[in-house]
Amino acid sequence: MIIRQYEEKDLKQMIDIWNEVVEDGIAFPQEDLLNEVSGKVFFGSQSYTGVADDDGKVVGLYILHPNNVGRCGHICNASYAVSSKCRGKHIGEKLVTDCMAKAKDLGFRVLQFNAVVESNVHARHLYERLGFVQLGTIPGGFRMKDGHYENICPYYHTL
Repeated sequence: MIIRQYEEKDLKQMIDIWNEVVEDGIAFPQEDLLNEVSGKVFFGSQSYTGVADDDGKVVGLYILHPNNVGRCGHICNASYAVSSKCRGKHIGEKLVTDCMAKAKDLGFRVLQFNAVVESNVHARHLYERLGFVQLGTIPGGFRMKDGHYENICPYYHTL
């Protein structure tokens, strides 16, 4: 498996993986699903979009973009998605590691995650293992698909 920049031929698989996470309603803040048109615009508008390519099949992806503008434009943000059929194979770790290197190459100095859901223990353990620092806890910062609210935990890593 390799992590590489996405190509237009990957979009269908990427949209399917992204929408799967959005539909789960437990990790991404987005509620609207992507289609061919909106997906092309969305992934194309990022500073970088990487995919985990397992022998021609996209099994995961990440998006990387500024977290803010101007005097805070050196801080980036990212989101990661792995196909439910491929979870538990350390694909997320490869995506995050590649993302950190790409962010540094693009001139970012800090990678910040604004809204890691507290109950997303697999992601939180991965981030902590990779040296991310939790900034605190925001009570009830994420509305789950079923309507209840969970805490979010912002994280950062100096690049």
